[in-house]
Amino acid sequence: MKYQRSSALFAEAQKVIPGGVNSPVRAFKAVGGDPIFVERAEGAYLYDADGNNLIDYINSWGPMILGHAYKPVVDAVIDKAKRGTSFGMPTEIETEIATLAVSMVPNIDKIRFVNSGTEACMSAVRLARGFTGRDKIIKFAGCYHGHSDSFLIEAGSGAVTFGSPNSPGVTAGTAKDTLLATYNDLNSVSRLISANKDEIACIIIEPVAGNMGCIPPKKGFLEGLRELCDEHQILLIFDEVMTGFRLAPGGAQQLFGINADIVAFGKIIGGGLPVGAFAARAEIMDFLAPIGPVYQAGTLSGNPLAMAAGLAMLKELNGNPGIFDSINKKTEYLHRGLDQVLSEGGIKFTINRLGSMISVHFSENQVEDFESAAAANNNTFKKFFHGMLDQGIYIAPSAFETWFICDALTYEDLDRTIAACGKLVENLK
Repeated sequence: MKYQRSSALFAEAQKVIPGGVNSPVRAFKAVGGDPIFVERAEGAYLYDADGNNLIDYINSWGPMILGHAYKPVVDAVIDKAKRGTSFGMPTEIETEIATLAVSMVPNIDKIRFVNSGTEACMSAVRLARGFTGRDKIIKFAGCYHGHSDSFLIEAGSGAVTFGSPNSPGVTAGTAKDTLLATYNDLNSVSRLISANKDEIACIIIEPVAGNMGCIPPKKGFLEGLRELCDEHQILLIFDEVMTGFRLAPGGAQQLFGINADIVAFGKIIGGGLPVGAFAARAEIMDFLAPIGPVYQAGTLSGNPLAMAAGLAMLKELNGNPGIFDSINKKTEYLHRGLDQVLSEGGIKFTINRLGSMISVHFSENQVEDFESAAAANNNTFKKFFHGMLDQGIYIAPSAFETWFICDALTYEDLDRTIAACGKLVENLK
């Protein structure tokens, strides 16, 4: 395929936008080459600036469960836009979507809308600190909760040491309150709790990790976190920006039967528009201003366009639960097909899948945390990414990102994807 127009657009963008992109993963730094510039999308397909038609497996990093330009969502946005795009005042539709979300998700009484997943996670942690009166948090290596200072932390020198900033601009003072545990390792969490007794406000986790590829929780891991939190009066935060309304109508809480204390949402809850939200039971949410002491605000929070898009999306998911079975079966079909062609080709690989999230790791070992994900062969992944792209298949341009399946994908699309992978086998050895 040819990408002259995309390359030219990227060159122009770099003159006025840092790195030529407004989010780093778009820059193809992990795989090499110039990013693809999209002109439009419909259903399961992207149409780029060079006229190429690509099967899309990132779906705007998750929210396009029903495909791009889903008509009820588009119609809802157009209708709202005709009445005004922003007011900075309450609107009835905010209550309508809040009521629906609360009815769909277990263990929440109230929800507040914000403008991004980053803002949702940041606000959830602030609320947890305000509610508990404690300062420290535990997060997991490889889990991404947005670019708030508290989350841009890497491991310290030992299992129970404080983290250290992994981005300039994050202060050591901020980093000392973030403790880093290992995903799928309850002992690493227990050690941190023991070393920081009565100081930990919350544990925040992606219940299914999506930022080191798709990594499901081991049996008993999430249950163990819930028990530790109960024992030590720590709040458990599920970052369901990716999993919320995707793995089940009620997200990971419903799927696993485990209640979190606070849940953060994004992407899907706005039908793909810029939006986020966080929710909890009433006693926690009532700590928020204007009725409580924890301050959080936003002029564009509850923006009518985002609320209209989100309401249309949630109504469809709530009213047609068969969608979840459909996308899960399509993901399983893709998994089986990729497994077959890679196995027959003698490639060292492992595939992780849960629901409609899936990732291919070029490693012969099980991938269950950030360390094992990082040990996979990234050079092989680069060949895989560009080989698939040359055949019109667009997957995440990083080995550390999950793929997202949408219901607009046909089995013909899946067969074409599997066949494309099969053609790459000799080049991947």
